[in-house]
Amino acid sequence: MTPLVDIHNVSRSFGSVLALRNVNLSLAPGTIGLVGNNGAGKSTLIKVLLGLLTPDAGGGTILGCDIRHGTADLRGRVGYMPEAPPTVPMLKGVEFVAYAGDLYGMPHRDAKRRAHEVLNYVGLGELRYRRLEEYSTGNMQRLSLAAALVHDPQLLLLDEPTNGLDPAGRAAMLRLLEDLIGETGKSVILCTHLLGDVERICQQIVVLDRGTVVRAGTMDEMRSQVSHRYELSWTGATAEYRQALSTAGVTFADVEDEGQNKVMITLPEQLDTRTLFELARSNGAVLTELKADEENLERLFFRVTEQAAQAAAK
Repeated sequence: MTPLVDIHNVSRSFGSVLALRNVNLSLAPGTIGLVGNNGAGKSTLIKVLLGLLTPDAGGGTILGCDIRHGTADLRGRVGYMPEAPPTVPMLKGVEFVAYAGDLYGMPHRDAKRRAHEVLNYVGLGELRYRRLEEYSTGNMQRLSLAAALVHDPQLLLLDEPTNGLDPAGRAAMLRLLEDLIGETGKSVILCTHLLGDVERICQQIVVLDRGTVVRAGTMDEMRSQVSHRYELSWTGATAEYRQALSTAGVTFADVEDEGQNKVMITLPEQLDTRTLFELARSNGAVLTELKADEENLERLFFRVTEQAAQAAAK
């Protein structure tokens, strides 16, 4: 299968600030979440993929188009929803979407017809003749999505699509994106710092930290890395049991509640959970809880970025 994105050693700086540092990334078609803290390089990477920014070093392809020289070929195949939708005073919603179609290379008559169709699709049919300055934040985000969809692209690049929305507006936008992906099967790259949005919509995850890809893969692949992590609670013989666990090679990943003997542990591969019970019995402790760690995206994100920071500090 041809990769959706395939880039190698891509770097981009702004003056003395290195926004992207030797980024290597190969992504299969599907739904991808691009996550990272503010300033991690997410928006810069999106603009490099679109050809809006030229990398200082490195190269690669998106949808088979060269990121340095394939902008014209890519224009009609990718829809881009920027973080801050442009507002053109006095322009009506349907005119804005049709103009986006013009920019994507559609014949003007087709762009006008298609503008009405996508505005109905995103729920703005009744507001199509309203001027842009009269749109609410939520409706402006929907309008921006309509503009990205007008030419029926293979790939959608969405930069913070729920930015600035209240909880109800955010939920409505996510439902719209879920329906869109389910109905059309389009590939989507969702750039956001809201981890819940990614966990709800995306199959693949890319974690950026300080301009570098620190993890990339499916959520299941990343979670498999913690398949030996457990939440463990016990009563009695605190020091003896803890020492026995350490001697057996068990590591204490996180202390949940040290006073109540509740910890997160990682078992070495050669041990199974029976060892925990045997060590408890032989050291005067009684296990009260043992459950596998089902790591959500938030905990995964903090874990991998902390590991990256520790590695960079060495």
